[in-house]
Amino acid sequence: MARTQNSVVIIDTLRTPIGKRNGGLSTLHPGELLGIVQKGILDRTGIDPALVEQVVGGCVSQVGEQAFNITRTAWLAAGLPLTTAATTIDTQCGSSQQATGLASSLIGSGVVDIAIACGVEVMSRVPIGASGRKDFGLGIPIPKTYFEEYEMTSQFEGAERIADKWGVTREDTDKWGLISQQRAIRAWEEDRFSGQFIEVDAPEVNEAGEVTGTRRVSRDEGLRETTLEKLSTLKPVGRPDGVHTAGNSSQISDGASAVLMMTEDKANQLGLKARARIVDSCLVGVDPVLMLTGPIDATQRLLQRNNLKISDIDVFEINEAFASVVLAWAKEVGADLERTNPNGGAIALGHPLGATGAFLVTKALNELERTGGRYAIVSMCCGGGLGTGTLIERL
Repeated sequence: MARTQNSVVIIDTLRTPIGKRNGGLSTLHPGELLGIVQKGILDRTGIDPALVEQVVGGCVSQVGEQAFNITRTAWLAAGLPLTTAATTIDTQCGSSQQATGLASSLIGSGVVDIAIACGVEVMSRVPIGASGRKDFGLGIPIPKTYFEEYEMTSQFEGAERIADKWGVTREDTDKWGLISQQRAIRAWEEDRFSGQFIEVDAPEVNEAGEVTGTRRVSRDEGLRETTLEKLSTLKPVGRPDGVHTAGNSSQISDGASAVLMMTEDKANQLGLKARARIVDSCLVGVDPVLMLTGPIDATQRLLQRNNLKISDIDVFEINEAFASVVLAWAKEVGADLERTNPNGGAIALGHPLGATGAFLVTKALNELERTGGRYAIVSMCCGGGLGTGTLIERL
């Protein structure tokens, strides 16, 4: 089933807690935050950092504090070996999942034996869309010829058109928003996230910008107690009569995540236990006007290429950019929503753009281990009409 020459295995995954907008992680430079998980995953496994040949990182808004190949600067700032190469990619929201796919391909093709995939986004400090701002005087990122080919829509409008096409109602999106919150709260109450995150000590800063102390962030900050009645009172964020609100869409968040991978032979040589195998990965292109249907095509491609049925998959992690994305995906591919985002998704936990992909891989692997499942599919919609996909098998 594997589509690579070498069998690629996951040794460990790690993430920070996900901070809410202007929350506990907002006082950290993104490079520091990413360095915490890069170093943390190595400390946990005991592997010599010099053995890591490449680090592939994802980040969406590569401007300001997140510019200048943040994957490399984070690695060096964490005191890790200068001989390890690093690169930063932008596949929009799917950046660190695509980083996982690219790192896996480097290993599978024999270019390297050991690699780390990772991602970061501190949206509190570098807002979404910052890299394309007109007031920088650097022009706009979309050429005029694009508009001769396609209508330009926002992600909000794309989500609404998906809701229209697949018959997703406001009641449906609110119900899914509530389910996401309830599942995330249950996951924390049942300690399901134990062992998959690293606590972060972040500086406390006063209004003058002076550091006054340190605060330990040890829990995802986006969770909210709510009810269907409360959710139904929220105003739509896109169309005036739309089905999406702040209660059934992803949050503005801060966070970082990492996945340590290597060949199966190298893991055996180093005496490391492999937790999962990367069976396959993909990046698909879809209609850039609807924009957010990528998980449908990515899921179908992974199933077809590996001779699997939807019922063979034990866990799905489908990014909750908007509730309609998940609900339309489930209708189209026939997935069981009980197996989908079983511990909550971006609506409840948050969506730190470039970090979310590796975070979802982390969640999927840990849920397979908790339940004894075999296969998981992770998929994300991405700006510009793309979909990332990863198929993993628990070992």
